[in-house]
Formats: sequence, structure tokens, C-alpha cells
Amino acid sequence: MKNDRLLRALRREPVDCTPVWLMRQAGRYLPEYRATRARAGSFLAMAKTPELACEVTLQPLARFPLDAAILFSDILTIPDAMGLGLYFVDGEGPKFERTVRTAADVDRLSVPDMETSLRYVMDAVRLIRRELDGSVPLIGFSGSPWTLACYMVEGGGSDNFARIKALALNDPATLHRLLAVNTDAVVAYLSAQRAAGAQVLQVFDTWGGVLSPAMYREFSLPYLVRIARELERGDGVARTPLILFGKGNAPYLDALAASGCEGLGVDWTVSLEDAALRTQGRVALQGNLDPATLYASPAAISEQVRLVLDSYQAGNGGSREGHVFNLGHGLSPDMSPGHVAALVDAVHIHSAR
Repeated sequence: MKNDRLLRALRREPVDCTPVWLMRQAGRYLPEYRATRARAGSFLAMAKTPELACEVTLQPLARFPLDAAILFSDILTIPDAMGLGLYFVDGEGPKFERTVRTAADVDRLSVPDMETSLRYVMDAVRLIRRELDGSVPLIGFSGSPWTLACYMVEGGGSDNFARIKALALNDPATLHRLLAVNTDAVVAYLSAQRAAGAQVLQVFDTWGGVLSPAMYREFSLPYLVRIARELERGDGVARTPLILFGKGNAPYLDALAASGCEGLGVDWTVSLEDAALRTQGRVALQGNLDPATLYASPAAISEQVRLVLDSYQAGNGGSREGHVFNLGHGLSPDMSPGHVAALVDAVHIHSAR
């Protein structure tokens, strides 16, 4: 592979500079993405057409010297393939035609077949790998069991997660059955992406941070641990690294680091120095620039990048190894491509060994 910085960093091996990729690096902030989306007619049409998914996956790599590509898809492909009927409402985000709120609803769910109902994802992975031609690694991903359950129970996004929290309190056994089938599906889905060519795998626990500590340890953490332990990833340098990312996961870094994952993505509400001290070199760390930094000037962005890099180094015994630079969450549609370029360049310049 021409650029294996990401894979080396996730193995905590020396690299010439810290690798960087960005959550939602293929997105609406890029005019070329907006043009492809207009041609496709909808977000879902783009995600479900492998050629278009490949096209938008590669767009940020043509602009910026990023160290990885991430599959263009959506975290809600699994519940859609389970028959819940995913659709998007402008300004409101994802919705489901059918929700999962009772034991009978859970009984109707099963793990989808990865090469039939989710074949479009695997075809996209295969196509992107071919087009990348070994230039940088390809990251595949899934939503976490808890985060998928949030959308399945609520029927879409939520301000207070009232329905799923009520289910957790009133009928925890039913919620655990839902989380168990979701976990089986996530393991199968990531395994299929790996077989199709994904070289790194990430789980997005976007809504783990809305839970109280006791509820997180009951309804999110055990299922992330199950994924880390059950997902077959190979051995040695051929092992496919798994990154667990969660918004609001700072209180649980110690437990997550013990899960068996290779990398932990952290948001910007914890310093990387603190995260590194608490995880003690057991995992690589990914993050964690506040995305809002990209609204600042290029000079300010460069300074904040340096502070993030130095924070990790301070907590990691003076070494920069084992760090993947990223934002603490995804890019927003109104961000400047020029400011993204400034960020990527600053990472490589400030972290050069």
C-alpha cells in the first residue's frame, strides 16, 4: 500500500507523520458532492448506487491529502434491510415507516442477508477498493447496536429519546433482545465489509452519550464489547483494526479500551492527554478537534491542530505514535473546503517526525 499511515498508527507503530481522516469527509460541504447528489436525485439513491457511492467516497481524496477513504453509506442501512423502510425528510433527517416498540415487533426482526438486501454496500466496498488501487486504506463502518435501536424505536431522530428510555425502564428484556439482534447484524455486516475489502472498521455509537452511566453500562457498553470480541479480524499485521467511536464516551474510555478494540475515537469534551493517560497505551486514540474550529481562520485552525497533537503526546509519554487525527464529530454542510485543506495540511506539518 502506498500510504499505510492509518494502519500503522492503529497498530501503534512509528509513522512519518500523524494520519488524518475526517468523519463526513464526503459530504455537502463539497460542491462536487452536491452536484453528484443533484444528479442522483436523493441521498438514498446515491448511497444505494455503488458507482455513485464510489464517486463521492473518492471526491475528498482528490482535493485533500487524506490518509484514508471512508465508505459513503449511512448508519441506518441495517434496520432498512430489516424491513423498517428508511426514508429522509429534508431538514428533519432519517425516518422509518415502521418502528420497533413491542416484543412482537422485535420477534419480526432477523439479521439481513449481506449479499442480497445489503449487496449494494458490499458492491460499493469492492468498487472503491478497486478504484483506490492501494493508495490509502478504506474504512468500513456501522452504527452501534444502541444507536440503531434509538432510531428503530423512536422512528427517527429525537430530542429526548423518550420512547427508547421508557422501553429500557419498562421492559428491559425486550430492549436487550433488540440490542442482541442488532449486535448479530452489526457483526455480520462488518464481517461482510471486511470480506469485500474494507481494511479498517469503525462503529459509530452516536447516541451512547445520551444515557446515564448505569444505563450506558447496561444497554450500550456490553454490546460494543461483544462486537470487539466476536468480530473476526485476523492476526498480526494482517489484522483489520476496529475503532469504537462514541459521542460522550469520555467517562467509559477505560472500559472501552479493555474491550479488545484496536482504536478508540473520542469527542472534543475530553483532552487527548487525559484519554491517553486513562487508556495507558492499550489502544490507539482517534480525534479529537472540535468540529466548530473549522469556522475559525486557517491560522487559528493550525494552532488548534497543534494543541490537539501536543495534548496526545503529553499523555502518551512524549510519543506521537498511536494517534489518528480526526474531528470529535462530523463535518457540517456549511464548512469551507479551504478550511478543511488548512486542517489536513496542519496535521501533516505539525506532526512530521
